[in-house]
Amino acid sequence: MAIIMNKEMEKRSELTDRVNANLREREAQTSRDAKTDFTEGYGKDLKKSGKFSWVWFLLILLAAVSLIVIFVF
Repeated sequence: MAIIMNKEMEKRSELTDRVNANLREREAQTSRDAKTDFTEGYGKDLKKSGKFSWVWFLLILLAAVSLIVIFVF
């Protein structure tokens, strides 16, 4: 009975060792992939501001001034 249990434990430990080795390989692969530089193509696909972006800026500024006037006075 003890021999059977010992063999089962050996099989489990071998399986555990294989799983751990596989996980270590995956971790090493992802750490190599994570070190790549993503800033290489930065700004490549950026669009220019629209013609009316100054209108949005003006509206935000007007809203901020309105809030200041409401709370101060």
